[in-house]
Amino acid sequence: MGLVAGQRVGLAEDLVLGEVSSAGADGAAAGVLLLGAGTGGVVERVREVPPPAEVREYERLRALFEDYGHTMPVESLRRLEAEIAELEPHWREFTARGPQVAVRVRFDNGFVLVDADPAVLAAS
Repeated sequence: MGLVAGQRVGLAEDLVLGEVSSAGADGAAAGVLLLGAGTGGVVERVREVPPPAEVREYERLRALFEDYGHTMPVESLRRLEAEIAELEPHWREFTARGPQVAVRVRFDNGFVLVDADPAVLAAS
């Protein structure tokens, strides 16, 4: 889903925010805080999530291989190829799912959800 700043959205499912502790000395849990499905709000910001470290390393090593592989000693080239092969599953997974985004949503009840996966939101 292509969310944009200023767009109205609602939660597509119940979202558990965390356990709430009591102020008592024992610190016992008072309950769980959650936002119910359908809670509405406005997208404040959409940002692209940078690729994971394994993907960045794959890109770096692949560029090194393509640019300088033909000039490398045989043993160094084999080691580089092995490292690339080890990281390739991460690269394939990343390219299969496409660019990832995270959104910041300010709900009508005042809560703010930061770095949320757009999959938990539905346009309203």
